Amino acid sequence: MEPTRQSNVLFVVLDTVRKDRLGPYGYERETTPELSRFAQEATVFESAVAPAPWTLPVHASLFTGRYPSQHGADQGSPYLEDATTLASVLSTAGYDTACYSSNAWITPYTGLTDGFDHHDSFFEVLPRDVLSGPLASAWQTVNDNEYLRDLASTIVHLGAKAHAKLASGEGADSKTPSVIDRTKSFIDDSGSDEGWFAFVNLMDAHLPYYPPEEYREEFAPGVDPDDVCQNSKEYNSGARAIDDDEWEAIRGLYDAEIAHMDAELGRLFEWLRETGQWDETTVVVCADHGELHGEHDLYGHEFALYDQLINVPLLVKHPELEADRRDDLVELLDCYHTVLEALDVDPETVVTRAADGEPVARDPTRSLLSSEYRAFDGTADPDPGQQAVLEGDGDADYGFVEYAQPVIELHHLEEKASEAGIELADDHRAYARLRAARSTDAKYVRADRIPDEGYRLDADPDEESAIEPSDDETVAATERALANFEDAVGGAWDDPTEADRDEADALAEADEETQERLRELGYLE
Repeated sequence: MEPTRQSNVLFVVLDTVRKDRLGPYGYERETTPELSRFAQEATVFESAVAPAPWTLPVHASLFTGRYPSQHGADQGSPYLEDATTLASVLSTAGYDTACYSSNAWITPYTGLTDGFDHHDSFFEVLPRDVLSGPLASAWQTVNDNEYLRDLASTIVHLGAKAHAKLASGEGADSKTPSVIDRTKSFIDDSGSDEGWFAFVNLMDAHLPYYPPEEYREEFAPGVDPDDVCQNSKEYNSGARAIDDDEWEAIRGLYDAEIAHMDAELGRLFEWLRETGQWDETTVVVCADHGELHGEHDLYGHEFALYDQLINVPLLVKHPELEADRRDDLVELLDCYHTVLEALDVDPETVVTRAADGEPVARDPTRSLLSSEYRAFDGTADPDPGQQAVLEGDGDADYGFVEYAQPVIELHHLEEKASEAGIELADDHRAYARLRAARSTDAKYVRADRIPDEGYRLDADPDEESAIEPSDDETVAATERALANFEDAVGGAWDDPTEADRDEADALAEADEETQERLRELGYLE
């Protein structure tokens, strides 16, 4: 029997969701009955590696097939430039494309919505015309001026600060139902003969946690969200302690948020089944990164590359994939090539003139649907990850992760520390840049201000006991793979960097209307 032609792709990112909180990955609480049902007809990947531990660079990798150091969308330069995106390729090929989210980073001012025919951010603090107009120019002016840190952070931390305003108190109602409704409307209105590509980001599991009451009562009964620590920087700076009971309450609220997302996602899945589109739709569900709830004495998803952050859930439904579980290592940026193969689109034949730069060519060795998947020895022009694996010794496969110095989180951390009279040491992990190589058995993390960390994940999955490469050959091989990757992307981050603290007015070139709008929003004095 011939497999049903795949006309459509639904790509869902469950923002900030740990895989160990999901039913398909063995969680004992019933947070995700809909995902568990979906898992029965999908492939569940156990060792999916995210290219970074936060939203912007991960999504840029999903949309370009490149690592963060290649596409450049990161803390110091928080916008995707000179890139022809997956959505652009598919739109040019005749597919209707749409992106709906409530994440402040997936908006016109970062470039992540480039190429989508339809897009909307249900991020209500900042109107769309500002995000796509003068504010984008102001942001770029600041960040292009050699990291003028104090002023740059005023703009760069906009997303996190505004989200905190939006998702607290009376403004804490979930935007997920609206995201799902808009996605259904887009699919219903699609008139393309080719099909559609819908990208959805669901933001509920991101701090702060204010789940709908019905889910809060089920998973965190009696917990008032305003009574627990909802600011990770307070804890990570040492300004705020959290005891075991409070951690239990926080995790309950987190579970409640996931349960709400699961129910809404199930509503979309059921509608696709009822309308007869399910069989012809490839469905990808993943998280962009996870979250720490006290593990390694950290809260949130900054300052580390532990597995709770970068070993993410990934489930894919496609006729070429069996309903099964896979333990082999995969990388999230492989999803770019997987979507292209699912719809049988080749960027090299579709995009004749790429004003924003040449798209990454479709590569069967990076498609989850291909029999050549990760057989990198057949790659004519290997990317840094492929090159690092090819230069490695033995048959081990690796995924690679990058985390540049965190301007946004560092700004907030220093604020909380200062308010509490705490001075952060120069070797605090918040000042470190991090890169990691991860196999199914081991991980090695290189940092420029704190000690490197090696782990045997097969024997120590919680990464509690660091191992020196000289004491373990598997860790040593992983360190060598990381060194190969570093060479391929321009060298290791060995020397600590200093952010420029010059107080020069980087906004001088922004017009008065832009500056006034920023003052109204509270981002300028």
